[in-house]
Parts: sequence; C-alpha cells; structure tokens
Amino acid sequence: MSAKLPRTTKALVIRKSPPGRSPLFHDAVVQDQPIPALKPGEILVKMGAVAFNHRDLWIRKGMYPRIAIGSTFGSDGAGTVIATADPADPLLKQRVFLTPMRGWESNPDGPESNFGILGGGSFPSLGTFAEYVVVQRAEVIPTPAHLNDEQMAAWPLAGLTAWRSIALAHVSRGKTVLITGIGGGVAILALQICVAMGAAVYVTSGSQEKIDKAVKLGAKGGVRYSEDSWPDALGALLKQHRKQLDAVIDAGGDEIMIKTSQYLKAGGRVVCYGMTAGPTISMTMREVMRGQQLIGTMMGSRADMVAATDFLAQHKIIPVVATVLPGLAAAADGFKTMEKGSQFGKLVIKVGEPSVKANL
Repeated sequence: MSAKLPRTTKALVIRKSPPGRSPLFHDAVVQDQPIPALKPGEILVKMGAVAFNHRDLWIRKGMYPRIAIGSTFGSDGAGTVIATADPADPLLKQRVFLTPMRGWESNPDGPESNFGILGGGSFPSLGTFAEYVVVQRAEVIPTPAHLNDEQMAAWPLAGLTAWRSIALAHVSRGKTVLITGIGGGVAILALQICVAMGAAVYVTSGSQEKIDKAVKLGAKGGVRYSEDSWPDALGALLKQHRKQLDAVIDAGGDEIMIKTSQYLKAGGRVVCYGMTAGPTISMTMREVMRGQQLIGTMMGSRADMVAATDFLAQHKIIPVVATVLPGLAAAADGFKTMEKGSQFGKLVIKVGEPSVKANL
C-alpha cells in the first residue's frame, strides 16, 4: 500500500451495553482502526456517505442474532475507489456503492450459501460506517451518474428489498398496488419504482403529512392506519377511482391479509418484508378460497441489486433523503431520530469531502 494512502480509519463500532443497563442498549462509539494491506481482488473505498437502517437500531437493542461486539455498524454506503490491489484495475477512482449482503448471488428463490448482511455481525465482518473500507472488488457496483454519494447511500439495502418485493408482487404497468407504512426507506423506494413502472399506487401511514409527501412522489392517495376504519377508507378511495388491488407490499404483518382481503383481487398477492405491526400474520379461509397469496421476502441477490440499480439509472430515480448528518460523530442524532420514527426518507451521514452537487 502506498505511503500516501491512509493507514488508519475512524469507524463507528459496537461497544457492549454496560452491566445493569436495562433495557439492554449497546453503545456506538467512534474509534480508530488500522486499514489492512490490500489482498488480491480487494479495493480501498473512501466513503463519501453512509445510511442508517432500522437494523442498526435493533442491533443496539440486541434484537439480532450473531451481533459482534467491536464490529462496525452500517449496511449502506457509497464513495470513491482510491486504491486497488491491481494497479490497472478499471475501478480505480470510480464512484461506487457497496452491496449490502453476502452469500446470495443470483438464485431467484434464496441465498446459495451462508447469508449475511453488512454491519454489526460476525458475518460478514464488515460495516460501512467508516472513513475507509477495504472490500472485494466484486462487492461494489458503480454509482449512477445522476446521484451523489448521499443519495446513493440511501439506496442499497432498501432499494434491493423494494425491488424483490415488487418482483414477487408481479407489479407492472396498469397494476394497482397498496404500499403500507410509507415513510420508511423500503416503502418510499417501492413507491418510486412502482410509479416508474406505470402502476397505480396507494399508501398507508400513521401521518397525513407522509401521505401528502407520497402523493407528491406519484401515489394516487392514501389512508391513515392509525384509524381503526382504515380498510373502509381504503375501499372508499379505491371505489372512487374504480380500482381493485392487484397486490400489497407490506412492512407490518399482523392482520394485513384480513384487512385488505375485501379489496384485493382473487389471486392477488400480499408480499411482506417486515413485522412492525406483529410477528405473526393472520389468514382465514376467505383469503385461501379466493386464492390470495401471502409471500414472504427479504432483501435479494446481487443479480437483483444490479438489475434494480440499472432501473434506478434508466428512470433517474432519486432516493429520498430525510436528513444528512455531518460526520460519524453525529451518529447519535441518527439513532435518536430512528427511535422516534418521524422521518420521511433515509437518514444519511456525510463522511468524506463534499460529493457531486444535487438537490436533497
């Protein structure tokens, strides 16, 4: 490694929750770490921006298996390749983002091998919340030219999850889709992708302000799930527009099948990628006899990530960034905002030098 290259990097790492703290809540601290010499096939990325996921908050709460104390937070990040093991590597000086998972290359059904998500775990032993990251060159993808690092960092994990959910829901031009929990990164990107595909999209949220923002992004309308009568309100909205749901893309679980069944076509699909409303999903024979399908999903493969990013570039989609925080030391503010759940879009940390100008 050239002497001109950095030998250490600051990183946001997990420190074990102090004894007696209840409930358990691991600390997140910035500390210096050595940058290892590059091995064949590796590159060094200077991170321009990284983004939070709820996964990061849940790790601090001890809600994930295989949490590795001392490991670096973060699944999402984008930056510039500043060194390569092969001096002739065409990735040198290119803007890239890191693929957020390992162990899933192209199988449409699920991971081919041990599956892991970047950040906070024992596998892979890599996180994005750092000034510099050493990574296999095969685990980065070029950043589309229309995005800066802050916007790019808001894309990988949420965009991949949204893309696979949409594919499993069989969304296409002219289809009608309900996306629940608008405001989160996956839901917003699912909305943007579905609109770009030519689908009619309706949303749910606990906030009218978030629904209004979703409409500005192309949603036909929305209802507040904080009201018990939201399924009736959805039905009235669909009737007004002479629509019936072809699919539901859901983050909550719980009674989503029962609550949407009346407005979902026979054979319609409910694709669920989360359990924010409850860890179980109720069904009755009404849904079964109508052939309505419940499909679970998680993230996706590297092939999915490439296809999704190609679509992102083709349609010039810009991921929604709620807040850009100044540096890793400001991560505490990001965790507090996630705990409140009030943001619309992704929480991003600007790590390096100012990146390509764009409207956030």
